[in-house]
Amino acid sequence: MTTVRTATPSTARAINDRLALNLLLEQGPLTATELRDLTGLSRPTVADLLDRLQRTGLVAVVGERGEQRRGPNARVYALVASRAHLAAFDVRSGGVSLVVADLAGRTLASAEVPVDDGGAPDAADRIVGTLLDLARGVGAERLHTVAVGAPGLVDPATGRLQSTGALPAWHGDLLAALRELPGTEVILENEVNLAGRAEYRVGAARDRDTFVLMWLGHSVGAAVVLDGRLRRGFSGGTGEICFLPVPGTVGLPSAASCEGGFHGLVGSAAVCELARAHGLPAAPAGDAAAAEAAVRAALDDLDAVDGPGRAFLDELAERIALGAASVCVVLDPGCVVLGGEIGRAGGPELASRVECRLAELSPLRTEVRAGTAGGGAVLAGAVLTAGDAARRDLFG
Repeated sequence: MTTVRTATPSTARAINDRLALNLLLEQGPLTATELRDLTGLSRPTVADLLDRLQRTGLVAVVGERGEQRRGPNARVYALVASRAHLAAFDVRSGGVSLVVADLAGRTLASAEVPVDDGGAPDAADRIVGTLLDLARGVGAERLHTVAVGAPGLVDPATGRLQSTGALPAWHGDLLAALRELPGTEVILENEVNLAGRAEYRVGAARDRDTFVLMWLGHSVGAAVVLDGRLRRGFSGGTGEICFLPVPGTVGLPSAASCEGGFHGLVGSAAVCELARAHGLPAAPAGDAAAAEAAVRAALDDLDAVDGPGRAFLDELAERIALGAASVCVVLDPGCVVLGGEIGRAGGPELASRVECRLAELSPLRTEVRAGTAGGGAVLAGAVLTAGDAARRDLFG
């Protein structure tokens, strides 16, 4: 015998409240009539939930709107975005980028905090101090949620950050300092996973429930979204494609180093070396910015007769396709998005070349797209993550 359970009055109220709040978040200010039309709820139910949400401080009247009827103008209701404040971090070896945002995810303030090689003993305190100054500057006395994107493995069971390389000590100090902030939830996530979330929600994969983001920058990584869910794996290592054994490298990767893996073909240093071999300029630093500039130089050279840009992009696409093929024949995502500094610089030109080569390597039909979430994809994903968590708490 099947037992049918009906929602209690309190559960029904919570569901209706969240429905109305999400509509105000997505569509902006609405009248009670518009909310009734969008939700299908009765006039008394909408009036009751608006009264309740105003008492909680989540909704406020922000104006009036004339309607094609006799009588007073209709009140316009909006989400009170200042009800809670969020923060987001993109943590790298040389410093952090951070933003403070409101409950709707709008950026209110931002900052860059560089950290010298090795990190000063007070690096974490200085970064947290900058965060709190930014928050106070926009009227936030407390941060509801902070989302941090960092390189390395984030253990799904413990939330701890584990390095697959040599991460600076101040990364751990910063996380500890953030977790000491009173009344603040701290969410730690791998930075490529956050970039994948941004491409899924606001970028190149908005129309896809299954795709893989390949992050091509100083190193390489991947974010895997299957059936609308970000997959992390048993130890948080899903997407560590820098360790993929591929042909063309000087050796094999090891548990302690990805130099012999896919990283050795398409990491920024390898891309700069490839550019120089083709006669293109590439800064000796071999960092992500240098690789990005080299790719842009190749694109600028495409119109030249017998210029090196075309051959360089073809060989780079060949290398990227090797790693993409390994991922696609296992996961069959149907779509690969190229992100990071190199993927962003290459744009549709590089993506189309990778797609053509990938079609020769794999029998599985796979579209390759250039990422569109931009250079701040990690921060954008962190803001989305912090906002989702805060709204789950406040919306019930």
